[in-house]
Amino acid sequence: MKLDILYEDNHLIAVNKPVGMLVQGDESGDKSLLDEVAEYLKKKYNKPGNVFTGLVHRIDRPVSGVVLIARTSKALARMNELLRNRDIKREYWALVKDKPEKLKDTLKHYLRKDESKNKSFASFKQKKGSKLAVLDYEVAGRSSNYYLVKVNLRTGRHHQIRCQLAKIKTPIRGDLKYGFPRSNKGGGINLHAKKLEFVHPVKQEKIIIEAPLPLDDNLWREFDQLA
Repeated sequence: MKLDILYEDNHLIAVNKPVGMLVQGDESGDKSLLDEVAEYLKKKYNKPGNVFTGLVHRIDRPVSGVVLIARTSKALARMNELLRNRDIKREYWALVKDKPEKLKDTLKHYLRKDESKNKSFASFKQKKGSKLAVLDYEVAGRSSNYYLVKVNLRTGRHHQIRCQLAKIKTPIRGDLKYGFPRSNKGGGINLHAKKLEFVHPVKQEKIIIEAPLPLDDNLWREFDQLA
């Protein structure tokens, strides 16, 4: 496949991941984004042996959008520190059928991951094995049938946006696992990792990386003018 490279330097590379592609290899054995990036770097720079690719953050297989990968262990360590300190702004766009009760809010839940179901469950009180999940959201637009919700992710829990939006009764379009009644063609969901903002760990410059919407999905086309 041809990678949609959004940003590249000697330290980092960012790619616009398509719906349905794994970020990192799993038991399915399907080729992952990390595999593709390693092949791309090896070929482009004629590198012998293995190529270092360190995953800074993940997005789910049915989700599209920007994924950031470190090209050196030094860059990975520094980006991990930025993540821990919440110094990376991560903006996601989600399409939902039902308008949230509040047009703008901060959601705080405790999420517990069920490994056997590969699903997270949200509660308002901390339970054994649960972790605090925090995000800010704002309703930013609407089409004839759907609302665009922009999400600023403060923590990075398993299926966090999917689970928290479902908890307030606004599941993401196509997300059967979290309560949307119908699947999307191709099995994806309308959640897109739109933008990353951070200070470059080596150059110390402000970096903004934006991923174009997947316009092969006609519904995203209706919101493209907001991008």
